[in-house]
Amino acid sequence: MHAPKRSIGLIDCNNFYASCERVFRPDLNHQPIIVLSNNDGCAVSRSNEAKALGIKMGVPLFKISDLVREHGVHVFSSNYPLYADMSNRVMAILREYSPVQEVYSIDECFLDLTGFHDIDQRARQIRDRVFRETSISVCIGIGASPTLSKLSNFVAKRHPRSQGVFNFNLLNNKQQESVLKNIPVEEIWGIGRQLTKALDVIGIQTALQLRTADISSMRKRFGIVMEKTVRELRGEACIELTESAPAKQQIITSRSFGQPVTEIEELQDALAHFISTSARKLRAQHSCAALLQVFIMTDRFREDQPQYCPSLALPLMTPTASSMTLQRYAVAALAAMFRPGYCYKKAGVILSEIFPETQFQGDMFAGAPDDPSLMATLDQINARFGKGTLKLSQDGSRRSWQMRQDRKSPEYTTNWAELPVCR
Repeated sequence: MHAPKRSIGLIDCNNFYASCERVFRPDLNHQPIIVLSNNDGCAVSRSNEAKALGIKMGVPLFKISDLVREHGVHVFSSNYPLYADMSNRVMAILREYSPVQEVYSIDECFLDLTGFHDIDQRARQIRDRVFRETSISVCIGIGASPTLSKLSNFVAKRHPRSQGVFNFNLLNNKQQESVLKNIPVEEIWGIGRQLTKALDVIGIQTALQLRTADISSMRKRFGIVMEKTVRELRGEACIELTESAPAKQQIITSRSFGQPVTEIEELQDALAHFISTSARKLRAQHSCAALLQVFIMTDRFREDQPQYCPSLALPLMTPTASSMTLQRYAVAALAAMFRPGYCYKKAGVILSEIFPETQFQGDMFAGAPDDPSLMATLDQINARFGKGTLKLSQDGSRRSWQMRQDRKSPEYTTNWAELPVCR
């Protein structure tokens, strides 16, 4: 008996941030929408109607202000709590359709559909149910490898005849070649701008040309990762799906401020908040960090202002995941770096030298070890009643430094005070 053909599905939410805004604003259906990046800078999500107006991904808002006014484009600040909650709802539904799910990003995931009967029909059932229960539209690409499923999703999004589902496995060799020759090489998973230029030099501009390239020469020129990409394009699954993401080896939390910060107290407040966010992620993966790096920086684009961008790394005598302990170190680092007279635009913290909380040796000369029960209680309360319900005194007491979000929609699903009201 032959093993069933490998079938990997890539489910990708369409225009995800913009689609989330529409879920609770049906009056926005068929209206152009864009969602902005941090500090309301650039367009990072666009509805199809906005794309049709020629609004490009990443374009700064000030460059399209006339277009926005002329066509009545609805503009939103990023509403991360809403998007995260809607993502969780979508992923929970998808989890029911496969024993193996890898959540790849906030708006896409892989499912192993190998062995299921009538996979094409199953994919359409998945698509219908996700929309019925969340009002989020998705496209599904299916292939024998993750790379092919990504390309299949690319086809599903751009060809209306596919009705949101494209199964590469159903094509014969001639049909597969016809599809791949019309896909630019830069659309292949893992092929960035520099690789695209390098491939163009040797005459490879399409997915088909890369698929038929000599494997040994590609490995010799570009390395093992490129060899895997070529093999994946040929239907060999070289990238295994992982149901749980590996523990992070570095956790970074940083923000550009909504307005320049000049006072050390405001920087302390920002760093305390960043530490709380990073430490929570650290505890979620049951890890501790042995190195903390703190940085502050002025606006490098303001050449008319003096520049100062210090950074300080602090090795920790005893690895920790305690927000309280890490905040003390961060405040001490800031005190050593801060200089008055500068307009600071950004700050951040980096936790590294991370390993499981059970695998470190204590320092006999260090003070009393952190009590993990306090942080566990804080995390449990916030998980039950909402993020930020219980926090340390210095975490977010000022927030004048917060990023600009002048067009943010309500947190419809995560904030009791902002629930939709029926009239």
